[in-house]
Order: sequence, then structure tokens, then C-alpha cells
Amino acid sequence: MSTTEAALENLRIIRSLMEKAHIYRAVSAPAAFTGGVLALVASGWPVWHALRNNGDAVMCDHCFLITWLLILGIASALNTFLLFKEARRRSQPFVSAGMRMALRAFVPPMLVGGSIGIGLIVFLQNLTLATLIWALCYGLALLSTASFSPRSLIRLGWAFVLTGLVIFFAWAAYSDVRLLSNDLGPASLVMGLTFGLLHVVYGLAVFFSSQPPEEQPK
Repeated sequence: MSTTEAALENLRIIRSLMEKAHIYRAVSAPAAFTGGVLALVASGWPVWHALRNNGDAVMCDHCFLITWLLILGIASALNTFLLFKEARRRSQPFVSAGMRMALRAFVPPMLVGGSIGIGLIVFLQNLTLATLIWALCYGLALLSTASFSPRSLIRLGWAFVLTGLVIFFAWAAYSDVRLLSNDLGPASLVMGLTFGLLHVVYGLAVFFSSQPPEEQPK
């Protein structure tokens, strides 16, 4: 395929994704809301325990990692199921050209952020920095699809990036938090504010949105 033909094909795929943006917006909301609720539940107990017990940990670092990987697995499985169900309803292939384009944009920042975060937990026991990197790279992953995503997902991406940056500078400036013997509480707070609260707000905003289904990304 020539360069011109490849460019035209990419434009066709992007246009198709833009036309279906409102569909993915509706499909992604239940998974985002479910993941957000699970994140709030998983982060609430460690934060409360840390506040009540001067930062003492309620679980080990590896248990923290396993917990959040399970939540990621549940939310991802639900999102995949909903996308598969929608593809069948429309009599279209599940792994379409549009999905491959989206994955090419989405996977690199997710892979980098996920790998570095896991490495920080497993080898350096720095949970807070790991969670900040997860939140920032997830936001960048959402923004990487801005050319064909609905506006709501772009806003969610910016919310993750800006919230992650604000929390990072607050964490870096407040030495008492960084010098805690265990940072399970701060790390859980980061996850609750980002993957928990932001996803719940996004899911509710989609559910109660009054925007027409022809919503197009900018």
C-alpha cells in the first residue's frame, strides 16, 4: 500500500471512529463506574486505617499490587465484554481496524506506566510514586486517542493528568508524607482520588448527560 493510500485508509478509520464515538462513550461508562466504585472501596479502608493509626500499614506492598491488578482485570474484562457485545449487535468484527488504531495509541503509555509502577512497588517499595505514574500515564493514554475519542474521554484524560500533577507536587513538597515508614495510606488516597473518584464522576456524567448521541470529538 502506498503512502497516500495508507493515509487515506487512516483517515477513513478515524472518521469511522469519530462517528462511533458516542457509542464507545456509552459502552465505556459502566466499566468506568464499576472500576471507580471498586477503587473507592479498595482505597477507603487503607486510608482510614492510616489516619487512625499514624500511618501504619493494613496490608503488604505485594497485597496492594495484587488488589489493584485484580480491580484492573475486572474493569478491563467488563469493558471488553461490553465492546464485544456491541460489536455483535452491529454485526461487526470485534478486533476491527479502528480498535487496532486505538490500541496502537493507547497501549504504549499504559505499558510504560504499568511496568514502571510495578517495578517501583516490587523493587523500591515506593507505592505513592508508583500510583502517581499509573494515574499520569493512564491520563496520557486517554489523551493519545484525542483525534477520534469523544470529548468526555478527553476531559477524563486531562482530569487524570492535572490531578496527578497536583498530587505529585503536593507529595514532593510535603516531606512528612514522603518520610512515613509506610506509604500505603498516601498511595491508596492517590488511587481513590484518581481511579476511584474520577471514574465514578465520569460514569455518572455519561449516565445523566443530556448531550445528543451525535457528540463529536474536538
